[in-house]
Amino acid sequence: MNTNSSLTWVILLVIVAAIVAAAWLISREQKRKQSLRLRQRFGPEYGRVVAEKGNQAKAESELIERQRRVERLKIVALTPTDATRFREAWDALQSRFVDNPKGVVVEADDLVRELMVKRGYPMGDFERRAADISVDHPKLVETYRSARTIATRDKEGQASTEELRKAVVYYRALFDELLEVRRPPTETADRVKVVHS
Repeated sequence: MNTNSSLTWVILLVIVAAIVAAAWLISREQKRKQSLRLRQRFGPEYGRVVAEKGNQAKAESELIERQRRVERLKIVALTPTDATRFREAWDALQSRFVDNPKGVVVEADDLVRELMVKRGYPMGDFERRAADISVDHPKLVETYRSARTIATRDKEGQASTEELRKAVVYYRALFDELLEVRRPPTETADRVKVVHS
């Protein structure tokens, strides 16, 4: 009986070890798939958040929380009237770039924020806005950050006209995405004329 009892304990330990190993492998595979989904959804933003947090698990937790937060928002489509009004406001703003590049960058930032409010995005601090945008527009969040950096440099009198032109192009890309209007990139770049200082 002692031998049978020992054999039974060994078998039970092997079964428990196999169950634990299987659970670990399943958990590891689920985490791998989750990481892959997050990488695909957030693109370059995934790597930026991992670098910022210094830890993949913390970064993924942050990205998942962003998704949950944005899912709770009531993001709405624009009415055709609102879409036309925003489009016309942008066209007017962009046509003033040659005469007032500094003012246009500030206006572009304001118009993008106004559009975000109209669509239902909360207007907390900039990083929160960028985080919210990253969920549905991950390819544009970095250009949004770049535009904002240029706008900040402009307020300090440190941005060149070329940088201001880039900022307007960056704001335009996000604006079009939020407006759900697609214009060819060359059209956007061609419409913002460079003024050499």
